[in-house]
Amino acid sequence: MSWYEEAVFYHIYPLGLCNAPQKNNYGEPVHRLNKIRGWIEHIRKIGCTALYIGPLFESSGHGYETTDYYRLDSRLGTNEDLKEFVKECHDKGIRVIFDGVFNHTGRDFFAFRDLKEHRENSRYKDWYCNVNFYGNNEFNDGFSYESWGGYNIMAKLNQRNPEVCRYITDVIRFWVSEFDVDGIRLDAADVLDFNFMKQLRQCANSVKEDFWLMGEVIHGDYSRWANDETLHSVTNYALHKGLYSGHNDHNYFEIAHTVKRQLDMCPIDLKLYNFTDNHDVERIMSKLTNKAHYTPVHILLYTLPGIPSIYYGSEFGIEGKKTYGTDAPLRPALKLSDYADAYETNPCTQLISALGKIHHDVKELSYGGYKELMLSTGQYAFARDEVIVSVNNADQEAEFNVPAAEGTYRGALSGKTVKASEGRLKFKLSGCSGEIWLKDGRTFKPVKKKIEIKNEKPEMKMPSVSKTQRAGKSFEEMSVEELQCEILERMAKNGPVNDQMKRDVMNNIWHDSLVNWVKSFR
Repeated sequence: MSWYEEAVFYHIYPLGLCNAPQKNNYGEPVHRLNKIRGWIEHIRKIGCTALYIGPLFESSGHGYETTDYYRLDSRLGTNEDLKEFVKECHDKGIRVIFDGVFNHTGRDFFAFRDLKEHRENSRYKDWYCNVNFYGNNEFNDGFSYESWGGYNIMAKLNQRNPEVCRYITDVIRFWVSEFDVDGIRLDAADVLDFNFMKQLRQCANSVKEDFWLMGEVIHGDYSRWANDETLHSVTNYALHKGLYSGHNDHNYFEIAHTVKRQLDMCPIDLKLYNFTDNHDVERIMSKLTNKAHYTPVHILLYTLPGIPSIYYGSEFGIEGKKTYGTDAPLRPALKLSDYADAYETNPCTQLISALGKIHHDVKELSYGGYKELMLSTGQYAFARDEVIVSVNNADQEAEFNVPAAEGTYRGALSGKTVKASEGRLKFKLSGCSGEIWLKDGRTFKPVKKKIEIKNEKPEMKMPSVSKTQRAGKSFEEMSVEELQCEILERMAKNGPVNDQMKRDVMNNIWHDSLVNWVKSFR
């Protein structure tokens, strides 16, 4: 058994949490990383046993345009700061994995700078993909090249070049020897060369026992990337989507189907990296139509096959939505002192802490099999060996009647007991809740404390831009807020505007879409 097989991850985007400047001036190091050392005890306290932190290394902006793989981003501090940070995590029993941005580099990376300076004579011209000296780009380099997602600030490395592969494996060895890192999350793994990933796996097997490689993969058959030859795990975006939409649509069939499909693709002992939100997607509390579904969503996160992960701040139930042109709202600066009483007063924090304890103590949640026991649109139950998990997405109480071995079962969250008879376990769950049932004879101490998350909808903030401010502007010249005002006014002329209609307008923050929308009114 490896450490990651029963891990619960905490995920930190350090440039955001540390409130670092969005642009790097490559000046003297500012020791911001030391500010989050206080979070290490918090991570342990809520039951997380591993930390995924990144991107960390020198870059020009958001971190994914690396300019130096051997140096902590100067906006965060020095290599010594990172070394001490990892050591303190290890001292508290927390493993650490870094973001490995190996698909592309930033334009300030030494090899790309040499390419710009020496062009056809650069010894690094074959380090990048599809360099065309007859082309050009928005930076007027006088040549073009392949990039990630068409963003030329991230130039794609030629991973089939043996020099590039040796350079990256040397980086991994340095990270292990210098920082004692326990694994790497590979950015953009779904576009990495497969032979390159095989060489990274060989390197991982040699640098440290149980060194873990996890890749960012969005769609497809995850076993193509996660197997004995390439990566140990990948991000489970399919389950991520199912967890929120399956609750918003009151459709547990979507989640159960996703689990079945993945178990058909990947053996259950190949554990995927499960999450409800991260630095690239909106916060789970912003996605849920009914905030009270936070409870069954996270019970499933911690009990379905895979490795659960919590994104910093979501254990407090914070919200975060994308805005036009930036992901900054998903990556906020937070002060842990603002949440000092969360363990006693915040039901989201209490739930995550309880689930962390349960996941640590109930090994079936890491190593047990999976068997569906009951499925409807609103109720779902399954077994992880002798552990029975049940969730209810309905607003009202629901009855469960599931197959179970004879004996008494105790709820790990509530402490309630129920007896199975004639091969059936019958019980009730209140609305928007769930329970993890443990068979008698377990020494586990239930949480017992009632944790209730209410569906509190924040007051909708409506745009307020006067007609005078908008006067004389074309739709193309208007701001997002001005366009939203225009649309709401035109809606009101056609009849009553309800809350859902208002939300649809407020949730649309895409300028071109709003322009088309306002032009559609007659």
